[in-house]
Amino acid sequence: MNMTQQEIQTIEQKIKDQIAQNPIILYMKGTPRQPHCGFSAQAIKCLSECGVEFASVDVLTNPEIRAILPKMANWPTFPQLWVKGELVGGCDILTEMHAKGELAPLVKSIN
Repeated sequence: MNMTQQEIQTIEQKIKDQIAQNPIILYMKGTPRQPHCGFSAQAIKCLSECGVEFASVDVLTNPEIRAILPKMANWPTFPQLWVKGELVGGCDILTEMHAKGELAPLVKSIN
């Protein structure tokens, strides 16, 4: 995907706006109702068990975000969970935090 510097900056701003406007946002493959990979499905399961609402972005239908976010976040894979503007991590980190009881307090602190 070849993009001009202007296009890249526009996508970066779009991502920054999404993260700023949504206290909990999951960049994933597919949607919460229809995840398109096991890692995204596991991330949804962890968040759902915490009982919180969250925004999501399907990187499969947003290839420009899929291309640029890993560079911005310095995190190469999806899903990516962002809470209060900070990258929490991917599936392994979410699963581990959930198992230790650390994920629910983090995401429930959003009010």
